[in-house]
Amino acid sequence: MLSSSVSSLARHAKRRTALPTIGAVRNLNVHEYISMEIMKEHGIAIPEGYVASTPEEAENQYLKGLQHTGQGHKDGVIKAQVLSGGRGLGHFKNGFQGGVHMVTKPGQAREFASQMLGQELVTKQAPNGILCSKVYMMERMYMRKEMYLSILMDRASQGPLMVASPRGGTSIEDVAASNPEVIFTQPIDIVEGLTEEQCDHMASNLGLEKGTAPYEKAVKLMKNLYDMFISCDCTQVEINPLAETPDGDIVVCDAKVNFDDNAEYRQKTIFDRRDYSQEDPREVEASKYDLNYIGLDGNIGCMVNGAGLAMSTMDIIQVKGGSPANFLDVGGGATEAQVQKGFEILNNDSNVKAILVNIFGGIMKCDVIANGIINAAKEIGIRKPIVIRLQGTNVEKAKLLIEGCGFKMILANDLEDAATKAVGVADIAAQAEKIAVDVKFESFDL
Repeated sequence: MLSSSVSSLARHAKRRTALPTIGAVRNLNVHEYISMEIMKEHGIAIPEGYVASTPEEAENQYLKGLQHTGQGHKDGVIKAQVLSGGRGLGHFKNGFQGGVHMVTKPGQAREFASQMLGQELVTKQAPNGILCSKVYMMERMYMRKEMYLSILMDRASQGPLMVASPRGGTSIEDVAASNPEVIFTQPIDIVEGLTEEQCDHMASNLGLEKGTAPYEKAVKLMKNLYDMFISCDCTQVEINPLAETPDGDIVVCDAKVNFDDNAEYRQKTIFDRRDYSQEDPREVEASKYDLNYIGLDGNIGCMVNGAGLAMSTMDIIQVKGGSPANFLDVGGGATEAQVQKGFEILNNDSNVKAILVNIFGGIMKCDVIANGIINAAKEIGIRKPIVIRLQGTNVEKAKLLIEGCGFKMILANDLEDAATKAVGVADIAAQAEKIAVDVKFESFDL
């Protein structure tokens, strides 16, 4: 993934800009083998490759798929298909080291696949492990040169940005930190599109010599990559490494592609291949109700309307010595059903010891929030202490609903008061759980 240090290099570039986006941003992430298939459909050179769900399939693909006519088998690379970076340096919970391995002789594909499939791969990005259900058997590429190339939607430039470096095959964040001068950026006018001049400039930045076959192939690849980026509603296409082979070909050896969730209605074929098993089930459930949810590692569940208010709520929880368990934004136009579902997600999270509801009612009416919480409490019961801070539209009506609902909830006067109370009750609940003591919060005030 690109770090902010890379994309920030383009902040002062001059270009035609679009209006800033408003609202939540959610991006579909697909497996490597799907990214490769989409690239192939757009005329982008990739190694020969096959996906497998069983060790037998993987072995068969190595023996029959990766063949040189009359010359035996090609060397292969078997890759665990999980939505996480750093697979090669990861380890499986069964003790098997690495999610990427070379396959050079019969039997290895079956052996490696048997150690990967059905196991959870632990990486820096996925420290809790992520299930591997498929492996990708790919032709091994012999590389004369490893480069980096990506296109992403850049917030600073408010448009597509191409990023290139002659130093590929390693973490681009590390390159940005140690040698920022070898990372090159090219803002793209989304109306005009990627120009021939820009492609020439970036091909030279990759260290390719103008007039050579690799140079011309790199220019063509950039054009095809940008066409794919636009036509498939991508938010990021990252190739690392982009290889120059001894034969002068330019080939994508590894790629990550993200797609804008707002384009699902016109990219149905791509979105139908979403692997929900790779995503946080809480986030998947929340997305069904158009709720913006991100799981964190704290113990205070937060229900807020508006991303800015959500961020400030999480900040003040930290200031008060607590830790948020999530980012849950119900938005400005949430219904009682959406609020109820959001509350259920928080209530069902075993990590959550207390729930903090912080609503500033403008478009969002406070009584709608109150009714959603009360309905959830009636259906599933309240097992965790709830701290509620409400301000704005229909706030008095909401407070009357809460006080008369028959369920004990802790009301707060302002955000600081709410955070203090939430951290306090979360700590009490956590300590009680450790010593197996049942605690009931009977009062509205701590």
